[in-house]
Amino acid sequence: MRHLAYLLVLAGCLGAASWLEPVLRVHVFRRWRRLLLAVVPVVIVFVLWDLAAIAAGHWHFDPAQTTGIVFPGGLPLDEVLFFAVVPVCAILGFEAVRAVLDKPAGDELAGDELAGDE
Repeated sequence: MRHLAYLLVLAGCLGAASWLEPVLRVHVFRRWRRLLLAVVPVVIVFVLWDLAAIAAGHWHFDPAQTTGIVFPGGLPLDEVLFFAVVPVCAILGFEAVRAVLDKPAGDELAGDELAGDE
């Protein structure tokens, strides 16, 4: 069970934040293009960062606490998922606060909940 520890923590984070989507109607997953534009660059930058750190011998992962699925360069699947899940949870949290305060953000107009994703 220890090899699933990383995935269980990620599932817990996503589970703890996902209720915000239906309850507060934040529409994060509904605006999937915007979500991808926010998350994909983060994943790319941090995957490259980790690969460089692994190659330099500055970073490693405990195989006993990861799934064992490892990409070339020594990067476990669990770590790549971390780089996607944490930003999604942060965006859900940001959008929840914004929904409660009823404030526009970015390229959205006040009251235009799906602007910019047509």
